[in-house]
Amino acid sequence: MPIRIVTTHLEFEGQVEEKRVVLEGEEPPVWGPEAQLQVVGKPTPRVDARERVTGSAEYSLDVALPGMLTAAGLRSPHPHARITRIDTTRVEALPGVRAIFSHRNAGEFVNPASKLPIFGAEMLYHGDLVALVIAETPEQAREAVRAIDVTYELLPFAANPEAALAEGAPQVNTARPSNTISDEFPTVYQRGDIEAALTAAATTLETRLETPAALHNSLETHGGVASWDGSRLTLWLSTQAIYDSRQQVARALGLPLTAVQVITRFMGGGFGSKFGAHRTGLLAAYASRQLGLPVKYLLDRTEENLDAGNRPPSIQTYRLGATEDGTLTALDLDVVHNVGANGEWASPVTLPAKELYQCANVRTTDRPARTNLGTLAAFRAPGVVEGMAGLEVAMDILAAKLGMDPLELRRKNFAERYQLLDRPYARNLLHECYRIGAERIGWATRNDDGRRFPAGRDGHLRRGIGMASQFWGGDGGPPAQAIAKLLPDGTAVIITGTQDIGTGTRTVLAQIAAEELSYPLDRVRVESGETAYGVFSPGSGGSMTLASVGPAVRMAATEARKEMLEIIGHLAEAPADALEIRNATVFNRETGSEMGSVSTFLEQLDGHEITAKGMRGPNAEDVTVRTFGAQFAEVEVDIGTGAVRVLRIVAVHDCGRIVNPLTFSSQIEGGVIQGMGFALIEQRIVDERLGMVMNPNLGDYKVPTIRDIPEIDIVLLDEPLEVANTLGVLGAGEPPIIPTPGAIANAVGHALGRTITRLPLTPDRVLDMLAEVGQGA
Repeated sequence: MPIRIVTTHLEFEGQVEEKRVVLEGEEPPVWGPEAQLQVVGKPTPRVDARERVTGSAEYSLDVALPGMLTAAGLRSPHPHARITRIDTTRVEALPGVRAIFSHRNAGEFVNPASKLPIFGAEMLYHGDLVALVIAETPEQAREAVRAIDVTYELLPFAANPEAALAEGAPQVNTARPSNTISDEFPTVYQRGDIEAALTAAATTLETRLETPAALHNSLETHGGVASWDGSRLTLWLSTQAIYDSRQQVARALGLPLTAVQVITRFMGGGFGSKFGAHRTGLLAAYASRQLGLPVKYLLDRTEENLDAGNRPPSIQTYRLGATEDGTLTALDLDVVHNVGANGEWASPVTLPAKELYQCANVRTTDRPARTNLGTLAAFRAPGVVEGMAGLEVAMDILAAKLGMDPLELRRKNFAERYQLLDRPYARNLLHECYRIGAERIGWATRNDDGRRFPAGRDGHLRRGIGMASQFWGGDGGPPAQAIAKLLPDGTAVIITGTQDIGTGTRTVLAQIAAEELSYPLDRVRVESGETAYGVFSPGSGGSMTLASVGPAVRMAATEARKEMLEIIGHLAEAPADALEIRNATVFNRETGSEMGSVSTFLEQLDGHEITAKGMRGPNAEDVTVRTFGAQFAEVEVDIGTGAVRVLRIVAVHDCGRIVNPLTFSSQIEGGVIQGMGFALIEQRIVDERLGMVMNPNLGDYKVPTIRDIPEIDIVLLDEPLEVANTLGVLGAGEPPIIPTPGAIANAVGHALGRTITRLPLTPDRVLDMLAEVGQGA
């Protein structure tokens, strides 16, 4: 196939990144709305469901190798301290202990991703890593950790982000003079004249929303197993990015990429926190190479919640201005971010304010603050979940002040174009999402007394309906590769370098290949999750996997089918274009006569396997591709106890073509449930007097359970977006969590006639709101 080097562009927050990618061959034409598909679009159980439910699926925790050792970490009990002494004399004498690593003997080991030492003498947060013990059994490792004697010099600390940015605040890290990320902050984005617009506005408001730190709490914690055999390092990691992990480990240990293999066949969730090898994977690799034996290192739940990242807290202050008819004329947003001890970036909390609604005068200010708490990590639509909640709550407050229906206010300020680059959207179906969602939730009757007061006005129950909008990317992009192998027995193997992080990736890729090959689904097997295959795929996150890897799989299957038809044409003495394949059977296209199964022809080739490569082509130019959607929530609030119960969520999302309605619905349900937790119950609790996290476990950190789950009404628009890629698909991982917190918050505000200023809406906060003087009943 001819090789081309093409330039493509990836865009985020108005910044366009140019990438040069290598392409071989031509992509097949797009599956448009007229495509008659037999496998794609059908609800399909997961192809690996049996392995998952029977326990035969191998996760990192399940890996057991001869002679394998176990690692356990000692964590700092202080928010900020300097280690003045570590005594490991008792530990070294304990049975089974093989090694103890700390800044004393491994201080030169650096994480190439963060450029920071793995071990330091200065502890920057409660849960920071002091030392690592390697022992023969988990019990021995834990006992040894308890026996390490450490003396600390306590240092001043900052746990509150606003206090950390104030003049005279304690240094979060004595090696860094400032508690902000860099001299570039605060950063300001502006279009138009915000102050003049606010002065001229007929109606203005100022409001503040605080969002909590949320913890990922993936079922599988961070970590894995590393095994060094003297020339090659193999890692079984719980990671969302096997190729990034390979590169990170190779750099950290000074190894060539050929000497590192990463395997992630199954993983128990990551939600953005598991890009790269993480400190756990690096340490397992380091220890294995030092000791010449396999080493397993996985965090326990408390360590996970102290040291594996978080959705950082935000403090959002909005100033809005509008004309009398509701036209938005000014939008000013100031955000204080708590990025933790080692944060190097700020979540895009300001993105919804910049993009969602048409407004000529916008200013956003980002003020990231380092604090003596665990460092932030990406978390399912990082920043946008928080920013959408803040913006949509502010829009409801503006609607009330204008005496306007909140949904009509949003319709009036619909953005026709992508304002950050002044170019068109490929498609924006928000109006359709609003219409469908409003009809299904019964928006027109939301203010009826019979609906708002189910037990009468004198009763203790109040009901409310709220909504919020959603946008996200999700169009994917290159590079991504795939290989299709057609075997003589009429089966096919699809090889990719992606990792199934629990979303059903193997299933949808198998469906795409089966569709293009015209094979039954049970004759297609997808192999993924190993760098040894040498088939590159990007990390799984940002709703990018299907839209990046899926087109590569389709192209590989297309090329394999072409070669198969050429071979069968030679064997059958018929032109290839006179043949077609249906259900792995060859037919004469002209006569319609059946000529035999593909296996009857391919078995004549004495073991020859047809192999074809596919890759993801460049993204569309001069348009912005987005997913759009809206969610509507109905809640019931007990004004006696403050308890909020979500009765129903209507979720309407445009994610392009739906390859598998079953896995798509699972994504929507999971996002809604996670968003509901963020709105109502999930929060990392920090005692700012002590600088300590008080609930780093699943006993005290509350997440939704089956008793909390409402009716979730999912609307599948299922309209392929042809400009996005050859499948017409968009990602669905992030979109469903984005509007849920805002919709629930607005529903509670509607039920109580109160202004929402803080999430989550726990019973005590609801009662505090009800007790406030001057707010409506």
